[in-house]
Amino acid sequence: MKRLLLATRNAHKAREIQEILGPEWKLPDLTAYPEISEIVESGKSFEENAKLKAIAVSKELPGLIIADDSGLEVEALGAAPGIYSARYAGKNATDKENVEKLLSELARAGAKTHQRKARFRCVIALARAGKLLATFNGAVEGTIVDRPCGSHGFGYDPIFVPNGFEQTFAELPAEVKNRISHRAKAIRALAAKLAALKPSD
Repeated sequence: MKRLLLATRNAHKAREIQEILGPEWKLPDLTAYPEISEIVESGKSFEENAKLKAIAVSKELPGLIIADDSGLEVEALGAAPGIYSARYAGKNATDKENVEKLLSELARAGAKTHQRKARFRCVIALARAGKLLATFNGAVEGTIVDRPCGSHGFGYDPIFVPNGFEQTFAELPAEVKNRISHRAKAIRALAAKLAALKPSD
């Protein structure tokens, strides 16, 4: 079985990445390594934050390390919440609180249905022994709906309808979301790189 270490303690993210990569990959995360301190996401972009996390952890632990930084960009809010997606309503905000703040900001901005364009973006960084090997990008375009719908997924999934669909990410079956999502696109690019990776790379 092939092994990657995922530089996160987010159980939802770890499970989704494992589902997308498939059973041939073993994907432990940082919950197995409590000695690794929390990495401050001080970057100004998804790519900077993903690189920071992957490189920092790869200096502490052996093997291939991947880190994901992702979030939602809403056009009517000037691409907010962006890199602050996980903490939009505050440092320890719940998914529900973040969603409620986003909807209230859209209402305050007077955004009509046609002004609710948004995209989910994901950047995955791959590192080993303190060296960045590559980054991979994925994005999915869609629209923000007026109220949360669905019980699957996490984060902003209940209010995001991907283009070409009528259901939110939280209503769609996991296998559908894991085929079309921003994270799925980035992981497919990662998988292609891993397949071509030499031990000396």
